Amino acid sequence: MLKYLGAGGGVVAAGAALAACTGVQQAQNGGRSGPFPGNPGWRFVFVNHVTTNSFFVPTRSGLADAAALLGVPEPQWTGSENGNVAQMASAMETAINSKVDGIAIALTDDHAFVDLTKRALGQGIPVIAYNAGAAGNYPLAYVGQDLYLSGFRMGQRIAQKITSGDILVGISQPGGNNVQPRLDGITDALKQAAPGVRVQSVNTGAEQAGELNAMTAAYTGNAGAKGIYAVDAGSTAACAKLIADRGLSGRVGAGGFDLLDDTVAGVKGGALDFTIDQSPYLQGFLSVLYLYLFRLSGTLVAPPATDTGLTFVTKENVGPYATAHSRFEGGDNKDVIGMPGAIPLPPASGR
Repeated sequence: MLKYLGAGGGVVAAGAALAACTGVQQAQNGGRSGPFPGNPGWRFVFVNHVTTNSFFVPTRSGLADAAALLGVPEPQWTGSENGNVAQMASAMETAINSKVDGIAIALTDDHAFVDLTKRALGQGIPVIAYNAGAAGNYPLAYVGQDLYLSGFRMGQRIAQKITSGDILVGISQPGGNNVQPRLDGITDALKQAAPGVRVQSVNTGAEQAGELNAMTAAYTGNAGAKGIYAVDAGSTAACAKLIADRGLSGRVGAGGFDLLDDTVAGVKGGALDFTIDQSPYLQGFLSVLYLYLFRLSGTLVAPPATDTGLTFVTKENVGPYATAHSRFEGGDNKDVIGMPGAIPLPPASGR
């Protein structure tokens, strides 16, 4: 796609036409990725449900990188710190009233953002859903993991180890579109593959600081649980720490989502059997790219729905995650790490 942008194709021609209409001069982006058309400084806004959560560090790196590459201002990062839907709706409304040039929003609620999305689109403001989609809403596209499928695949994996008894599953926001589909997928998979397993969900809350306390209290009340799992980043990190602190490694099944430091350390040390990578960097990078192309092409390049992936990270392949400290996974290493001599094939159920 980037080569096409730099090769004088139809997208560049459309950009030249727009530049002629607006008086904006063509510009090159430092010569690093070929010529990119100039633009009026399109302003994009990301509305998020947990703005300070560590999970979204690589998402913010992705959106910043895309903005720098394309020559637009870094998008504003706004929303709520603790999953407050009213605060998110207010942030979206502010963006619409400010006549921004594009909005990316995590649609964590089925109803709160429907009218706002209609308003934005009616005013010519493109809207993309990222990280969480919503039935009955009208974004141009969704950029993120297939959430139900990821939970279903996780449930199948749990069933390979546990066939009966209780398991605890932490969830930061029960009912939230970003996490509830995963829990539903786990439950449905276990009904098929291991009907003797009983899922006990644990409401851990949207703030990372309280998730360890919630998981610890749940395990204290059900010390016979055969598995400790989670469907969000903070709760998974809490599971890893709980298991390590209680010396439960190898004694219970365990796993979850995403790549916070405690989670990666838990996989490497054996506290967790696995975690699932959903490529949060791409959720930021591609959302900016799609908004940019939509505007650049005069709406002709419609953003595609994009599944950002489902990769099981286990002790066998956790090495690069543990050592690279890459900005693509939330670390501080901005350098290209380099391509290995051979790329290992993922497990059959890993994608």
